[in-house]
Amino acid sequence: MLRFHGDAEIAPGLVDLAVNVRQEAPPSWLTGPVAASLAHLGRYPDPAEATAAIAARHGRPAGEVLLTAGAAQAFTLLGPALRPRRAVVVHPQFTEPEAALLTSGHAVERVVLRESDDFRLINPEIPDTADLVVLGNPTNPTSVLHPAAEIAKLARPGRVTVVDEAFADTVPGEPESLASNRELPGLLVIRSLTKTWGLAGLRIGYVLGPAPLVDRLREHAPLWSVSTPALAAALACASPRAVDMEREIATRLMADRTHLVEALARAGVPVAGRPASSFVLIRVPDGERVRVALRERGFAVRRGETFPGLGPDWLRIAVRDTATSDAFVAVLSNVLGG
Repeated sequence: MLRFHGDAEIAPGLVDLAVNVRQEAPPSWLTGPVAASLAHLGRYPDPAEATAAIAARHGRPAGEVLLTAGAAQAFTLLGPALRPRRAVVVHPQFTEPEAALLTSGHAVERVVLRESDDFRLINPEIPDTADLVVLGNPTNPTSVLHPAAEIAKLARPGRVTVVDEAFADTVPGEPESLASNRELPGLLVIRSLTKTWGLAGLRIGYVLGPAPLVDRLREHAPLWSVSTPALAAALACASPRAVDMEREIATRLMADRTHLVEALARAGVPVAGRPASSFVLIRVPDGERVRVALRERGFAVRRGETFPGLGPDWLRIAVRDTATSDAFVAVLSNVLGG
């Protein structure tokens, strides 16, 4: 079940609360360059300009950036490139890193954060001999934002610490991001441009880290894996205009998330921890029945049991506009009351 993802929950006629991708159409300053790039599909894609723009955004040299076909592709490079002797994945989190490591023939140890700690990174039991540690921030599916200082404690010589920041731009100002940190040893940060900009079908992400580590990943990446339209999107999304708009979107998202959390609380459904991203995690009695009943009433939500550390009573809910959230909570209340 590690390869089960939220898109498998959606179907025609259902309101999509299962996929954590912003549903509003991308702005014209983003779609315009992507459309214009179609005139150049006869050439092999050249990532140099987009790589330089992403590097400049994060205050790094271009050699510390690797563009990938979405953040998910970056995870497939970890095993072949790093060949870890003792890999640890901190759960609950996005399951693709563990799935990719297993596929490449590497055993994976799990460190599961506790519900009693609100799934926060409190004294995680990471083995000292772990030479690869993977965690998310903010974490999918818990929506927990870990302090950068706590993540930094995991980094040490002889260890690669991979931080999945696919949802970092959903937090206003990205206060706990390590994307621009060039001091921590062995730190790799993986980012995505698909969530905020609604580009899941285009597949564009990137890795940031020390040039020697990034070069090892690059050696195992497929040739021309990032398409010309995706490169055009990366270039546009690295602009100051895009960064400013990201913050505006994240601020509106925060207000919509607060509305959803408060509506759930009034319905007697608390959310896990202190959510910080574009989704919240709830626990309900008889979660499988509730999930199916919600589908029958027009709402698709993300099941929780495919995430290590969770079970079928956990459901992940994407944050949408307030009217959609109100309609969902009204149906959820009816299902729980029935």
